[in-house]
Amino acid sequence: MACFCHLFIEYVGKISLMEGPSMLPTLAVSGELVIEDRLSIHLNPSNISRGELLVLKSPLDSRRLICKRVAGLPGDIVCVDPTGEKAPSTEHVIIPEGHLWIIGDNAPFSRDSRTYGPVSMGLVKAKLRARVWPPTSFQIFRSNMAYID
Repeated sequence: MACFCHLFIEYVGKISLMEGPSMLPTLAVSGELVIEDRLSIHLNPSNISRGELLVLKSPLDSRRLICKRVAGLPGDIVCVDPTGEKAPSTEHVIIPEGHLWIIGDNAPFSRDSRTYGPVSMGLVKAKLRARVWPPTSFQIFRSNMAYID
């Protein structure tokens, strides 16, 4: 039974507790449970769309998982920091094959591709499909293209 549970969680999906300020206002700082879909990543790892919420291994610490939004796909040209603290960045990057540009919805409190550049698609563990707790905040996640120019 333990083997089945491990395989299900690793390759199909699970419910996870989200913590941290980087995805405000989409996700609260703490106390929300979400459904992670790992099966779609295993079946078709390149089927990722702009605006989707992903769970990835952190490029800075492989023991940590992070949640970010996809802002750029392979071949896209993205502005490094369109929000900028004082002014928008004028630096642009072409996303290489096999990589993504990811951002946190709460830019001032997010370490993301603005910090570490394009990330390997190999770090992607899951897509977030829905918030299931608290029940009053139930939401099915869809790509949010408002974050993309």
